[in-house]
Amino acid sequence: MNEGDRVHVERGSQEFEGVLLPSSTPEQLVVKLESGYNVGIDREDATVEVLESDVYDVESAQDEDGQSSIEFEEDLPTVSLISTGGTIASTVDYRTGAVTAQFDAEDVLRAVPDLAGRANYRGRVVANILSENMTPDVWQDLAHAIHEEIEAGADGVVVMHGTDTMQFSASAMAFMLDTPVPIVFTGSQRSADRPSSDNVMNAVCAVEAAKSDCAEVLICMHASQSDDHCALHRGTRARKNHTSRRDAFETIGQRPLGTVEYGAGDTEVTFRREYQQRDDADLDIAPELETEVDLVKFTPGTDPSLLDAVTDSAGLVIEGTGLGHVNTSWIDNIEELTDSGTDIVMTSQCLDGRVCDRVYDTGRDLLDAGVVEGEDMLPGTAKVKLMWALANAESIAETMRTPIAGEITERSVSDPE
Repeated sequence: MNEGDRVHVERGSQEFEGVLLPSSTPEQLVVKLESGYNVGIDREDATVEVLESDVYDVESAQDEDGQSSIEFEEDLPTVSLISTGGTIASTVDYRTGAVTAQFDAEDVLRAVPDLAGRANYRGRVVANILSENMTPDVWQDLAHAIHEEIEAGADGVVVMHGTDTMQFSASAMAFMLDTPVPIVFTGSQRSADRPSSDNVMNAVCAVEAAKSDCAEVLICMHASQSDDHCALHRGTRARKNHTSRRDAFETIGQRPLGTVEYGAGDTEVTFRREYQQRDDADLDIAPELETEVDLVKFTPGTDPSLLDAVTDSAGLVIEGTGLGHVNTSWIDNIEELTDSGTDIVMTSQCLDGRVCDRVYDTGRDLLDAGVVEGEDMLPGTAKVKLMWALANAESIAETMRTPIAGEITERSVSDPE
């Protein structure tokens, strides 16, 4: 009896039939039922009959770079599954009750049988971390891995990533890579061991999005609490707005770029706005980053001496109030930083709307002090873009004000469509 086998399990008066999944403890069996839900069964006094061996045929050999090839049908497109860890690649440690990242790409295929027959898969593990442990170094490894997969012929890439910092990593890939194919980030709010896990639907919808004609960096996650459709968010415009809901992600300033309908073996990808078409861009990579960039949030009463901690930073993003303001006592400190060579970008802590420092005296003083307006970029996106711009652009101010990957909208509207 091995992982991937279809089994029939009897324990007492209960009977279960499904695919055997990896388990974090020898005392438990984890079985994926036909409904898509997982069930944990104590092995003690359980009778297990193997109905079919390795029904999803996901056995594959990894090379020294952590790559593997998992093929189903020759006429299907090739989708690279790149794992960085996170909840979508996690299970519960029954000893501690904690969720730990421990699946590789092949394990995810076993955990999501609905992926079978949708594409030919290449599996690759770049990292095996929870997303709070994500770093710019891993972003660079991820960018190189995606570049190599596309160069090797992948028709689309799905990145499995923890949700807490997914928006930062998606933004990084959007700036670091020019891509002729879709790059789709997905994850799950609830681990595969939980009956309410969103990992199956998110993974399936992400693969369908990776087969689409939208050659951008996207985030694919539940669009509602129900298992009906996923939203496709542009990677530079998305934000995780809830700690635990399955529909935690939202596109800020607009509705999502598209949707993937999910149901009864049928999926449909629909886009509602213009996007970069497949093969419109030539594959390219600019992975260099300036890591000495900070993000500071101003709140009433915050002493300007806070800026003393970032005097050695190459760049600084300020999350200001409203149109992009700070207390006037900050302005002299800000001017000292810009005079010493620190590039400073102003964003707003408001969830929507555009920075404009030409309305009030404080804003005009900030512009005179050398601050660059961040338009309507999300603060986190602005930080990632500034890291990239400092390592790759000649004019930081011009680059930060110019949309590169959809991070700046043409105009802000009160009723986004």
